[in-house]
Amino acid sequence: MSQILRRLLARLRSWLLRPLSGRVQVVTYQTRSGARQYKVYRRWRARGPQPLVVMLHGCNQTADQFATATRMNQLADRMGFIVAYPEQSAAAHPSRCWNWFDAAHQERDEGEPALIAGITREVSSRYDADPRRVYVAGLSAGGAMAAIMGHTYPDLYAAVGIHSGLPYAAARDAMSALAAMRGLRGTLDPRYRPTHFRAIPTIVFHGDLDTTVHARNSMQAIVQASPAPDIRGTEQVEKGEENGRRYTRTVHADASGRIAVEHWLVHGCGHAWSGGSSGGPFVDPRGPDASRAMLKFFLGFTRSTSPPEAFASAARA
Repeated sequence: MSQILRRLLARLRSWLLRPLSGRVQVVTYQTRSGARQYKVYRRWRARGPQPLVVMLHGCNQTADQFATATRMNQLADRMGFIVAYPEQSAAAHPSRCWNWFDAAHQERDEGEPALIAGITREVSSRYDADPRRVYVAGLSAGGAMAAIMGHTYPDLYAAVGIHSGLPYAAARDAMSALAAMRGLRGTLDPRYRPTHFRAIPTIVFHGDLDTTVHARNSMQAIVQASPAPDIRGTEQVEKGEENGRRYTRTVHADASGRIAVEHWLVHGCGHAWSGGSSGGPFVDPRGPDASRAMLKFFLGFTRSTSPPEAFASAARA
């Protein structure tokens, strides 16, 4: 066999054995609340219902940039799940921020929460996602919107991930948003009634050098999502280092002893996705891999097919 033929056969074998990457589809979702484009990534030859992760980008960021920064598409290939990236329009906000601070976009079946929930349901139905394993995560304004989605649609999402974001109802308008982002005030919105909230499993990442959204917001999000009235009695603290950055990981257990809330404070990290892929905005390639940590946390939870009692009580109120 000639050397040229051997090389050709080697290349053919390498091509046939290459890992199959998935495909991206671009879709426009439209309803009475408006329209938004979203992108869906799923791997080839997926078998059976798969988990769905809905990813909400930050301000001055596109869905494609967020996908690259978080490496969620590559992780979807390896771990077997679907990723959806709703994209904010410049018409809705000039910096493409989700309007988490506007009271009109903090309620179930209204505004942007209705759009994102509609996209989630459409992707779940169209791509045969497992309805019990649907999760939502976001960065900055997307993280604040992820908190809103978890609290307004606990019957849709099994767990929430907030990176460099804010808790639900942290602001009602642009002025109170600036105060909340600086960490100057807690959640004072009268709609925030913890007794009406389901303690939805939540993982929070935040850099302690974040000068855009103060890290105090991460602790407020943890308190809001906690299954216990006093989370201090259930916490376990771990200190470590990954990729050149130290971190403090604090976990809180529910009544059964299972970790239900997880908080990562990344030391030396600013307003950026920890452990992400460099080359895009708001990414810090150093530090613990937030994407992997969130996925590990998410996949430990499945949602009940019936509405949580806390949500049902709130709906009846």
